Amino acid sequence: MQSNAQTRLPTLGVTTTYRNDSLLHAAGFDYIEGSVGKLLSPEIPEDTFQVFLRNKTRMHCAFNTCNGFIPAEIPIVGPNADEQKILTYVDKVMQRAKKAGVTTIVLGSGNARKLPEGWTPEKENPHFVHICRKIAETAARYNVVIAIENLNSTETNYINTLAEANAIVTAVNHPNFKLTADIYHMLKENEPAANIIKAKQHLVHCHIAEREKRTAPGVAGDEVRPYIAALANIHYQGGISVESRWDPMDVQAAPAHKYLHQLIIELYH
Repeated sequence: MQSNAQTRLPTLGVTTTYRNDSLLHAAGFDYIEGSVGKLLSPEIPEDTFQVFLRNKTRMHCAFNTCNGFIPAEIPIVGPNADEQKILTYVDKVMQRAKKAGVTTIVLGSGNARKLPEGWTPEKENPHFVHICRKIAETAARYNVVIAIENLNSTETNYINTLAEANAIVTAVNHPNFKLTADIYHMLKENEPAANIIKAKQHLVHCHIAEREKRTAPGVAGDEVRPYIAALANIHYQGGISVESRWDPMDVQAAPAHKYLHQLIIELYH
């Protein structure tokens, strides 16, 4: 028992609406990861945002992380990427993030980072590194960390592996630009768990689900085990968000938490 007390474990959360707070708190989860597009976007009316801020004060789960950062209509790659438009949008999101106590925003945004036909990653990389550094500089003014994630090739055609995402983070070289390891997307791309160990310097956040039907961990089997083992290997202590399909959430949330928690206890000690 003594070693349990001395080892700080990752926190467990779910990507969903904050309205599932009571259900997920009862299931044992530590936090909820919300959506920029549904809560922090400049498109959200101010009175709607204020309702969220009031409701947030009554939440049992923590709420300091969001995803769904950049909408498809604001491309961040290719010839139509408008730096001023991007940074104006980012600044407005960061203003609300600060008010909401959000300190980490995941940069997935597969449609916003989809390369146009004939536009290669090699051509895009220097431009993308530049824009990501500008985004990070904006986020830094509000004490927010941007954490880019790997997305599999069915969702976007740019940065499909954790190794590629880590290379971008290394090139951006800014303390407010870090890395999310999405284990579901790693499974989809047959990317080895060892790449988590290689990326440990930049890793601040994780997403997880099972490969075949994007089910919650433990529903179909034990395939996420090597990835949790890799996190244990680097003593990762950040958040792990279940980003899955639920059938339904109120039935599967508690077993998913139990499975992940027991796996973490086993592999971290």
